Amino acid sequence: MALYSGLATASANAQTPARLVVDSIQPSYIPHRVWDTKHKRFVDFESMLADVTGADVLFLGEQHDDRATHRLEAATLEGLARRRGNVVLAMEMFERDVQPSLDDYLAGRSTEGDFLARSRPWPRYGADYRPLVEFARAWKWPVVASDVPRRLAGLVSRRGLKTILDSINPADRAFAAHDLDCPHDDYFAKFAKTMADMPSHSGDSTKESAAEKAATIERIYQAQCIKDETMGESIAGAFGAAPPRALVVHVNGAFHSDYGLGTAERVKRRLPGKRVAVVSFVPVKDLDSADGNARRTLADFVVFTLAPPAL
Repeated sequence: MALYSGLATASANAQTPARLVVDSIQPSYIPHRVWDTKHKRFVDFESMLADVTGADVLFLGEQHDDRATHRLEAATLEGLARRRGNVVLAMEMFERDVQPSLDDYLAGRSTEGDFLARSRPWPRYGADYRPLVEFARAWKWPVVASDVPRRLAGLVSRRGLKTILDSINPADRAFAAHDLDCPHDDYFAKFAKTMADMPSHSGDSTKESAAEKAATIERIYQAQCIKDETMGESIAGAFGAAPPRALVVHVNGAFHSDYGLGTAERVKRRLPGKRVAVVSFVPVKDLDSADGNARRTLADFVVFTLAPPAL
């Protein structure tokens, strides 16, 4: 879901032997179904690509631990490359302060080992995100580290946005969006409900008053907000810096772009009149029953993937 909860990059490295066997299997076919929300029908993957290739910004909203999603994200880049020569890949998985390391690697000025040592890659980078970066590198596409440094989002979640902005040093301030807006809108309501359904971050929710719980949710929402605003600014900046008719593809946790909210909404605010398309990947246990799934309204296209069997 990729809420700012300290779990967005949680690793699934500790796996059972049976899970490792399943995960090592790389089928040639990735079971999926694509729902076209506008036309209220299922379409094929190529039809989806033909549509979204005309966008100015494309969001790929993922569930971070779904292997099928990561392979279909790579397939999306491959399909776009056949149709567009001018693509920029932007990723939540890299933070703004590592952009020089990313640029050095893409330009061949550093080795992959040096790049990874300096860029704080997410757990499972090799399996999940390396194929995207390497594809962009092969096609000489820019890759943008879009997210705010995690240490700054962590400070906001503990002490609040105003406290940080009043005391942050200028060098760090440059790694967060210049304009920060955290309204109590539909996105906040969705965020607050999700947070309320989670276990308490304090470890013992029974000791928190209603006001304390509300204050905690507010601070965590502000941390989510600084991420959305920073990614939105990074995407808009990448679009503005690219040659005409560029397509910026942003990979992020689905919560940041579902329903066109979060980061997607921040991009729309910064790029009025530009087409922002959203694809959300949703793992389900049964693809044949996906036509009745309530999550069909999450995005312009919802790609249902087949969740791996429980072991």
